[in-house]
Amino acid sequence: MSSRSVLLAAAAAALLLAPAVGPAAAAPAEQTVDVSTAAELRAALAAAAPGWTIRLAAGEYHGSFVAQRAGTAAQPVTLTGPRTAVLVNDGPSGSAPSCPVPTAGWDSGYGLWLYGAPYWNLGGFTVRDSKKGVVLDGSPHVVIDGLYVHHVEDEGVHFRRSSADGVLRDSVVEYTGRAQPGYGEGVYLGSANSNWACHGNSAGADRSDRVLVENNRIGPYVTAEGIDVKEGTSDGVIRGNTFDGRGISGQNSADSWVDVKGVGYLIEGNRGTFAVPGTFANGYETHNPVTTPSFPNGCGNTWRANTSDLGGVGAYAIRITSVSACAGRPNVVHASNTVTGATAGLTNVPVTP
Repeated sequence: MSSRSVLLAAAAAALLLAPAVGPAAAAPAEQTVDVSTAAELRAALAAAAPGWTIRLAAGEYHGSFVAQRAGTAAQPVTLTGPRTAVLVNDGPSGSAPSCPVPTAGWDSGYGLWLYGAPYWNLGGFTVRDSKKGVVLDGSPHVVIDGLYVHHVEDEGVHFRRSSADGVLRDSVVEYTGRAQPGYGEGVYLGSANSNWACHGNSAGADRSDRVLVENNRIGPYVTAEGIDVKEGTSDGVIRGNTFDGRGISGQNSADSWVDVKGVGYLIEGNRGTFAVPGTFANGYETHNPVTTPSFPNGCGNTWRANTSDLGGVGAYAIRITSVSACAGRPNVVHASNTVTGATAGLTNVPVTP
């Protein structure tokens, strides 16, 4: 065992043995931990404390990487490295629990999994060749900046189990859905209502609210939606992204850059293109699963200053699926949106100046 591994193991043991109250429970000082092997990375994730920076050296890190330590608003935990630092999970393996939770003897196959780990900053490195890319469960206030996620079997980045107030910016997500094209979303916000029994830990719904998705490149060969905004989530912002629809599969209703089933989202300043191969219906769509007067999913969203090139294939840049379902809180499409290459036009609803 290297001297660095010994130090990490000692730090982890000290944290486990520290009392929960009293002077010894005070937050440790900020420190930087350099890692260069998978074993060192696992030890650092297990020992992480508020204010830590875990710094990846260039190279490949194979295995299961799970973080379950919390940072704080004042002292987040940072995991950073160059793009040439690459996390790869060769799983999954073992017997899975009924709902995903870190379990001895089971490897989820996720490239990086934050579980009950709020206030982390993830930056710079790459995640590839895993079942899923980056998964956040019960991990609000996580900032993902400058990651490269590609060649994963299912979705690229998933804010799940009420991982609210997060950020995904200046990142690249491409070549997802390599095993299950209909489940290859680039970015997944929340959970479908059919999965709330596992992930609906906030009043029955997955409230991964107020997530900012900004200035990313999503696609090509993202085989499901570039961003899937699930029912039960609200008040996020999707801004300044570039969507490349090449390779979208059409499976499991995946036929648009963004599908909005949430409430109160602002979608602005994005640029979307489509070219063959792929199956493409509309640039942006809304849907209204489990909508009730008190729970108006797929309503109250706003599109502004988006540029859409539908490649002569897609019908509308922005298609509002059901106007009547959102009578009390309509979706709004501003005239600042533009479209080329549409077979039907900008939108199927009246445009707001």
